[in-house]
Amino acid sequence: MQAATLLRDIFGYDAFRPGQEAIVDAVTAGQDTLAIMPTGGGKSLCFQLPALVRPGVTLVISPLIALMRDQVRALQSAGVAAGALTSGNTEEETDAVWQQLAAGTLKLLYMAPERLASGGTHRMLSQANVSLIAVDEAHCVSQWGHDFRPDYLRIGELRHTLDVPLAAFTATADAETRVEITEKLFGGVTPTTFLHGFDRPNIHLAFAVKDGPRNQILNFAAARKGQSGIVYCGTRAKTETLAQALGQAGHTACAYHGGMEADQRRHVEGRFQQEDGLIVTATVAFGMGIDKPDIRWVAHADLPKSIEAYYQEIGRAGRDGDPAETLTLFGPDDIRYRRQQIDEGLAPPERRAADHGRLNALLGLAEALKCRRQNLLDYFGEDTTPCGNCDLCDKPAETFDGTTPVRMALSAALRTEEWFGAGHLIDILLGAKTDKIRQRGHDSLPTYGVGKDYDKRQWQAIFRQMMGHDLMRPDPDRHGALRMTEAARPILRGEAGIELRRDTITAARGTGPAVRQMVSEEDAPLLSALKAKRRALAEKQGVPAYIIFNDRTLIEMAEKRPMTLDDLARIGGVGAKKLDTYGRDFLSVIAGEAEALHPARMKLAGRTEGAVYDRLLAAQAELQRGEDGTGKPMTCSAAQLAKVAQLRQPDRDSLTRLIGDRHADRFGDAFLAVLQGA
Repeated sequence: MQAATLLRDIFGYDAFRPGQEAIVDAVTAGQDTLAIMPTGGGKSLCFQLPALVRPGVTLVISPLIALMRDQVRALQSAGVAAGALTSGNTEEETDAVWQQLAAGTLKLLYMAPERLASGGTHRMLSQANVSLIAVDEAHCVSQWGHDFRPDYLRIGELRHTLDVPLAAFTATADAETRVEITEKLFGGVTPTTFLHGFDRPNIHLAFAVKDGPRNQILNFAAARKGQSGIVYCGTRAKTETLAQALGQAGHTACAYHGGMEADQRRHVEGRFQQEDGLIVTATVAFGMGIDKPDIRWVAHADLPKSIEAYYQEIGRAGRDGDPAETLTLFGPDDIRYRRQQIDEGLAPPERRAADHGRLNALLGLAEALKCRRQNLLDYFGEDTTPCGNCDLCDKPAETFDGTTPVRMALSAALRTEEWFGAGHLIDILLGAKTDKIRQRGHDSLPTYGVGKDYDKRQWQAIFRQMMGHDLMRPDPDRHGALRMTEAARPILRGEAGIELRRDTITAARGTGPAVRQMVSEEDAPLLSALKAKRRALAEKQGVPAYIIFNDRTLIEMAEKRPMTLDDLARIGGVGAKKLDTYGRDFLSVIAGEAEALHPARMKLAGRTEGAVYDRLLAAQAELQRGEDGTGKPMTCSAAQLAKVAQLRQPDRDSLTRLIGDRHADRFGDAFLAVLQGA
């Protein structure tokens, strides 16, 4: 039966949506396929329909049980033999799947990627007449994208084992993610690729600087009372408090987050699917498996973690094609939190640098000067005209020539050799009299005190806009120090100017009680890097993080920045055993490659005797071949030098007893001079 006939008879549609037919034809023909389609663009049909045309079973790898169960129920209600093997199955459901597989009647088998870890699964699939693998949410295979799931890495191996075509689908994948999907799923051979427009023109886009954020969300919801909506929150606690506030304001609302029991989460998912006008306040754990077409609005109470995450989360609104609205709130604390998440991750520096770039892209969207949809689609490589359906098309931004303050900021970074974060650079521009500025002589810089036309919060907003324009990025190798990008250089040289938004600068004021910081803004990236190292060591050893070092010790490391093992030994909580076990690991985070010390010298680290040992070693090196440099090479052992360094009442006799007559003849006078000078 032809696809068009099945489209009408099974799925009830008279025509394909734009772009669907070409993808269906490619997948049906057995071509390896990568399809990138907007959320709500009809991805599922592009593998479900070919599954009915092709012989055998189509294996569908999908990341969420809730999504699989919804799709299986919908297919079964349309008369399609579909089933899922998940941990949420009843015994009867699992038995039915096995019976259909044995009889050769099953057309679509859904499975989570985690099940591929079992050797039994590979054997079963090898015997099940699988003729096609379909991978939903394929961006999960990429460590460059969001929602990375390591079990997705097994799919490429399965494809090789079964020797069948593979079709991969995702709603969001930038160029780097597409490259990694090709490498991990298709063995590096570029598949037939369909890149369909990312635009969802029915969704109204809006951002706002936080200014009483709870009331901003409550007011947004009040204007849309009775409509189904999602409020994404940065923390589990906020989902609970915001749901309560919405309930008190007369809305039907409930919270959803990963800390809830599975039954509670399923209950909320079920209510959201079935009830009209329900608001769910949720972490990002909610939504990927929700296929509710009439979500009328999505709000972000906190800034999402990347532009890809933002696109996917707002994409849950208006899947029926009718008008939908969004609001995203942002403030300096959000940005600091997201930077901290990146810095504390275990990814290599190049990945963290790319993640900072992605966050910059989202800040660029938040601080956009013109049509937001143009900015968003430009990020995904699409050109478009102003949309007329975003807050900046509704009311253009108030802008001013920001070239002078931006050049001041870039100059301050350049004159301090790009070794500092925004906090210290702002202090320089404002002419602050801090210890850090005095100790480094930064009060003598030409840029010291030149920025007093703006206050501290306004400068923070200017730096935020500069990062939104991708003029500066935090450097993971320099613990958050801001480094200029190539885009900044023409402005610094006076070859280009830049417009900034005045409205977000004048709106830059506090959003409530200040977030209590464990360390200063300058030291926060290094503390994040130390915590990441601690977590990696703790996971490797299977122990709680505090067993390695407690927070107080890491805070002192971040503030004092020890550069040698001796310095590190003076940090509170760093005993001899921990210095020996972990010292080099943590010092390498702070100071780069750590020095190698002999175990005998390591025991003296942080003590006066350690410095004495180093001077004895230097004296020995001078006399290794005697005073005239022609004698037979001679040295004391490290253990002997350590004992000499610890001599309480140094004299010739005690020294000779430790190192012997021959060594005392050569080194005695020099060693005694060191000991008596100590």
